[in-house]
Amino acid sequence: MITDFVDTEIRVRYAETDQMGVAYYANYLVWFEVGRAELCRKKGFRYADLEALGYRLVVSDVHCRYRNSAKYDETIIIRTDLNRLNKRIITFGYQVLREDGKEVIAEGESQHICIDSTGKTKSLPEKFLTYLAR
Repeated sequence: MITDFVDTEIRVRYAETDQMGVAYYANYLVWFEVGRAELCRKKGFRYADLEALGYRLVVSDVHCRYRNSAKYDETIIIRTDLNRLNKRIITFGYQVLREDGKEVIAEGESQHICIDSTGKTKSLPEKFLTYLAR
């Protein structure tokens, strides 16, 4: 269960919905990314800071379980947490919630492997491990 989390509010845009006004399923992964970037900011760094040093966090696995539907113009909360962390692999957890935070719309997880600019697996720089472990 997510305990030390960062909440990010977003409004479901018309372009993110289908003809019935329901959020298209692939947008949940985009929302996960929004939450992940905000968690990093709250932990003390921007993802761009890591990239500037020649490191990338590539998605190696992602899951999303849909429980309800997000609708056009609805404000939702992306709740993001760091589930697991080691030198080369980071796993983030997510919940997409209604604005009141009481109803889970979707939940998921993404696993990321740290690589360098040539695609070789690398250990995350110690500074960023410290930021994330806060």
